[in-house]
Amino acid sequence: MSYIDGFVAAVPTANKERYIKHANEAAEVFKEHGALNVIECWGDDVPEGDVTSFPMAVQCKPDETVVFSWIVWPSKSVRNERIAQVMADPRLGPDTNPMPFDGKRLIYGGFERVVDR
Repeated sequence: MSYIDGFVAAVPTANKERYIKHANEAAEVFKEHGALNVIECWGDDVPEGDVTSFPMAVQCKPDETVVFSWIVWPSKSVRNERIAQVMADPRLGPDTNPMPFDGKRLIYGGFERVVDR
């Protein structure tokens, strides 16, 4: 079954177009290195929570928007094999394609699919 890398971040709302450009360029690199699909979502209805929430998790500021993204890989082994190639690709380097958000507040993780209907 496929393997998922998931991401949540806070992006300055003014950087929406820069983020979309960055995400499209990164998606091309991920797909060239074996990813099956790259999904990027701009927060539209992301409420603040009392105990937990996406905005709280990424310390979202009033002038920022939460983004939720995931990358679908054929398997964990393919992802593990190819992720180093993705990270070494010069098209994703900070001088070539700087992240238009604070990467220190990016939350990410790898997930095994358990339901796929």
